[in-house]
Amino acid sequence: MISTAIRLARVGSGSELAAAILMMLGYPCVMVAALVPDIWFFAAATAVTYIADWFLHQRGSYLVNRLGKVRAGLSIRFLLRQLMIILLLARLDLSQEPLFYAAVACFLLFYGLQAPHGALTTLIRLRRTLPIVTRNVDLHSIRIPDGPPRALLHRASEKMLHLDLPAVVGVLIAAGTGEDVIGYAGAALTLVLALGYNAVLVPYLRRNRRAPSAPAVLKALDTWLGEYQPTVVLYFSGSSESAYQGNMWLDTMAAVEGRPLIVMRERNLVSQLADTAVPVVCVPAGTHLMNMDLSSVRVCLYPANVGKNIHMLRVPTMKHVFIGHGDSDKLASVNPYSKVYDEVWTAGRAGRDRYALADVGVRDEDIVEVGRPQLAPIETWSGTTRNPVPTVLYAPTWEGWDDNPGNTSLLLAGENIVRRLLKADSPVRVIYKPHPFTGIRSAKAKAVNARIENLIATSAQQRAADPRWVKEAAAAAAGQAEAKAELVRIEGRLAELAKPGRAGADESEASRLSLADPARQTEITTLRAEWNDAYWRSFGWWEHKTVTGSQPKLYDCFNQSDAMVSDISSVVSDFIASGKPYAVTDSAELGADEFKRQNTAVRAAVILSNSAAEIDELLRSVADPASDPLAEGRHELKTYLLGPDEPTSMEQFNAAVLALAAKAETRNAGVAQRVGGQQPPAPLPDAEAASSGAGDGTAEIIAEADAAVDPDEPDAPEADAGIGAGPTTVR
Repeated sequence: MISTAIRLARVGSGSELAAAILMMLGYPCVMVAALVPDIWFFAAATAVTYIADWFLHQRGSYLVNRLGKVRAGLSIRFLLRQLMIILLLARLDLSQEPLFYAAVACFLLFYGLQAPHGALTTLIRLRRTLPIVTRNVDLHSIRIPDGPPRALLHRASEKMLHLDLPAVVGVLIAAGTGEDVIGYAGAALTLVLALGYNAVLVPYLRRNRRAPSAPAVLKALDTWLGEYQPTVVLYFSGSSESAYQGNMWLDTMAAVEGRPLIVMRERNLVSQLADTAVPVVCVPAGTHLMNMDLSSVRVCLYPANVGKNIHMLRVPTMKHVFIGHGDSDKLASVNPYSKVYDEVWTAGRAGRDRYALADVGVRDEDIVEVGRPQLAPIETWSGTTRNPVPTVLYAPTWEGWDDNPGNTSLLLAGENIVRRLLKADSPVRVIYKPHPFTGIRSAKAKAVNARIENLIATSAQQRAADPRWVKEAAAAAAGQAEAKAELVRIEGRLAELAKPGRAGADESEASRLSLADPARQTEITTLRAEWNDAYWRSFGWWEHKTVTGSQPKLYDCFNQSDAMVSDISSVVSDFIASGKPYAVTDSAELGADEFKRQNTAVRAAVILSNSAAEIDELLRSVADPASDPLAEGRHELKTYLLGPDEPTSMEQFNAAVLALAAKAETRNAGVAQRVGGQQPPAPLPDAEAASSGAGDGTAEIIAEADAAVDPDEPDAPEADAGIGAGPTTVR
């Protein structure tokens, strides 16, 4: 029943639900206490509403957004409390007393001071917002001053409203004790603090505190582009959950032949980008992007099929390539949209055959097999288990945008898979790593995911108390404590390296300070490797674990496991690179033969039904590799799906980049010759730009500033807006 209430209220936990209930009950109680009147009941109910409201905001609860949509936003809730205090004073027969008028005057003045405060914070944000966000780009030709301390602008509206506390407390104490001077002091303190908050914001409107104008910034960017002369671009756009799609290509871009550049479109994704030495430019406005000087670029790589790709696809002087963010038998891997690109790069022969079978308009001569450079970190199976207890990774994909039962094993088979692994005759360690998108569309998938995590946690606790493992735990305790201490040290140092400059620097400062630093990047890479090693040493090799977040990476989980259970997704194709046994669930119940016919990547897999009764077959392959009937099939499938081991994938990738760049040069030279030896000008924005969401960037910046001022107000954008327009996901 509680879980149903949590789902219906759209809150993230039982504590959020409790806080929401207390806040909802608190306001009627405040009104009743004011009418009775009972000053101590009023004070207690008021305190509950303050605390519950604060807790929900700290948690970023979805309910806060919903309250704003029904005209019960943060400002209204504070105003309502203040009105109830006035009602309380009237019911206490204090309406003719100076304290009453002082309280009324205080709250009216305080409410009036919120307007200039909101205007100041909005103007500061607008004047501190650059039209672009950069990393590893030297914009030395413009001056970007330090911004205001983060404490002044972060949750500014909420902080301003909470300055009514001295007045509220003072008036209540004065009403209860008769000491009016306490009420006057509280009211005066509230007004002084509100005036002070406004006063400290004013200096940040001065010209020397503002960010440079958009034309100046864009000119500086073009100057840098002219000096750097990028040749290969990774163009990435997507929803807030899709950062992993770009992150998987960072190492490849760092090793690519030529001068790489990463172009992004969403500001919020820049902070989710992993550490990289490759220059990054985020250009939210389509018009700004289309006016950038990218004349030196010859190859543009696209990891996702999204609408904003059109702003780059219209540039004819470069060749456009769909590289995707995974290789699987899902329909997304043969999206008809792919035919807009000059070439489609697949890992191996399977990708080429997949397009031929789908017949979606992608010509065979436009497909190039380049391997999968990202798979270099995956270790090849030695033929023996890594630890005395075999580790099985369960990595299901998410539920997808429709209700096709074949999308994920999570809904119909997930709990059966995990239970059978946890109750296997011979002990098995389970690592559960759900897809980052799990639960964003389906409440049922989110609930199943939560139950599986609970199963894992409960079983881990039971195993910790099992006499069979107590001795192992005691022997490993010292090493685990040392590893945990090492994790704290490494995470502290990584936090120091993550954002150069002062703590709380805003986006504009980060663009100024985040310059390429080889020594820093080398240290980060070393620390990441040390962190990964310490993480796996921080708990026992027999302990079940749920792994979420960006660290440890999926491939690190591959290396720690001896087998895997997953779904039709790129995870399966990637895992095949290890040569280890794997199982895939036929959630749509096609039958093993038909399932293998339709999905290449499962031809060397143990096929599971939704009951997961076949899981023992997978475990036997791990326990006795010599009698594994699918070992040879996995080796052949690896070559078919991912290409040959030699030359390496990175070598194949670079060769494809150079070959396509040569085609772009040939095309550009031919066009220049046909128009009289002059290079044709880059295309200018046209009327179609408006309909494609291009714009000049002003509306986008204003919308961001409005949302940042008070995200729970009725006219603020919804927190989950845009999810439905996310990229087509392959995993």
